[in-house]
Amino acid sequence: MFTNPPARPIVHQFPCLKDNYGFLLHDPSTGETACIDTPDPAVILGEASKLGWRITQIWNTHWHPDHAGGNAAIREATGCVIYGPRGEEDRIRSLDTCVEEGDVIRLGDVTARVLDTPGHTAGHVVYIVDAANLAFVGDTLFALGCGRLFEGTPAQMWTSLQKLRSLPGETLIYCAHEYTAANAAFALSVDPDNAELQAYASEIREQRSLGRPTVPTRLDREKNTNPFLRADDRRLQATAGQPGDEVGTFAEIRERKNRF
Repeated sequence: MFTNPPARPIVHQFPCLKDNYGFLLHDPSTGETACIDTPDPAVILGEASKLGWRITQIWNTHWHPDHAGGNAAIREATGCVIYGPRGEEDRIRSLDTCVEEGDVIRLGDVTARVLDTPGHTAGHVVYIVDAANLAFVGDTLFALGCGRLFEGTPAQMWTSLQKLRSLPGETLIYCAHEYTAANAAFALSVDPDNAELQAYASEIREQRSLGRPTVPTRLDREKNTNPFLRADDRRLQATAGQPGDEVGTFAEIRERKNRF
C-alpha cells in the first residue's frame, strides 16, 4: 500500500522590532507550529492568529532578549513547549527541554536536528530541517555576515560557521536580522574584485530600495560571497595579513567589521 509523503513544512517570515525577523514553521500534515525565537510576542501571536495556526513549540537559538524575551507571554497564550540550548538553561529560565548537538526535535511530521554553534553566545544552537533544506541560524550566520563575538572566541565561531558551510548548497538560511545591506558594504571593502559579490550587492540594494527582505539566503551563494565563510580563501588571508591562518583571518575580518 502506498501512502503520500508528509507535506513540506511552511515557513512564514515577518518583521519584528527594529530589524529582527520572526519565523513560524508550520507542519500542514498535523497543524503543529513552531515559533523560532520570540522577539515580539504580540506580533508573533498576531501573525499566527491571522494564519489560523496554533503555536505548539518555541525553538530558542540563544538567550538574548530579542530572541527569548517573549517566551513567557507566548507560552501563557498558547501552552506551548519551549526548547532551547542546554548551555544557556541558566539564562533562559523558561525552557522545558534543553537541546544540544545530536538532539532531534519533532514538530508533527517535521524533524529538525540541533547543532551547537558557539561564538555569538557561549551556548548558541541552530536548527536544521534536512528534509526541506531549511536552517534557522539565529545570530550565528547572516546574509554576507556573522554575529558579533559577545561570548565566544574566533576559533569557536569559525568552527561553528564551518559546520553551517558544510550543509547542502541549496539550504535556505533563515537568519534573524535584516543586516544585509551593511554587510554587503563591508564584504566589498575586503573582497572588492569578487564579481559574484558585486552582483549580489547590487541585487541587495535594489531589494532594500523596494522594502523587500533579503532573508532567507541560499547557502551556495553565501559560500562564494560571504567573507566570514571564506577565512580559508588565500586572497582573503592575504588581505587580512594572515597567510595560511584561517582563525587569524577570521578574527581580523571580524575585528574590521566591528570597526566598519
